[in-house]
Amino acid sequence: MLTANLKPGFSQSDALRRLGDEVRAMSMLPGYTAGVAGSSKEIGRTIRGFLVAFTLSFIFMYIVLAAQFESFIHPVTILLTLPMAVPFGILSLLMFGQTVNIFSGLGLLLLFGIVKKNAILQIDHTNGLRAAGLPRFEANLRANRERLRPILMTTIALVAGMLPMIVSSGAGSASNRSIGVLVAGGQTLCLLLTLLAVPVFYSLFDDLQALRIWSWLGRRQSVGAGAPAPAFVNQTVAEESGE
Repeated sequence: MLTANLKPGFSQSDALRRLGDEVRAMSMLPGYTAGVAGSSKEIGRTIRGFLVAFTLSFIFMYIVLAAQFESFIHPVTILLTLPMAVPFGILSLLMFGQTVNIFSGLGLLLLFGIVKKNAILQIDHTNGLRAAGLPRFEANLRANRERLRPILMTTIALVAGMLPMIVSSGAGSASNRSIGVLVAGGQTLCLLLTLLAVPVFYSLFDDLQALRIWSWLGRRQSVGAGAPAPAFVNQTVAEESGE
């Protein structure tokens, strides 16, 4: 059994990766294996747990958003912003010299929630403006302008709340700093993502919604919910009854 402590400036994940490379280079005989134990083993289990949590969170968010917007397309538009938020969070960690660990993973979950909320604000207001008669392009521009203030308020409040964790120096400050840096830096960079990417995604998927398969699903959903059936459905029923 090999035990070791990390020098300052090195991450545990990088050390495990290099140890794994050395083990593979040894070409051990059949019957011999190598594995991790202790905190390293727990980190591996935690990473697998996070992957399951991320997958389930995407599924449940899609279900809730589909029920909220009564659409199969708009939830995809919102959820597309979440994978794009990951590079911004990682970039903020690199800028401040932090590492990816279990605590920054918790911060990533929080970052997902804030980015998703900002996208919901924009798309919900855009749908309301289009229902009032505005064309899609004008509705996108107006929704961006009118939802800029609440999005800025959320971003400023979140970054200000993370500042004590970033500048702290007491016990546990290292783990707290990872969360604060990822959330504050990631949310600041994702501000541009929300204002620029969401309208583009909305327009692209709105064009996709005009395809025949989505209109067919919408009709099936309306008929199943008790809404008046389309004209061709009434005509078919009349023909089958001999009227």
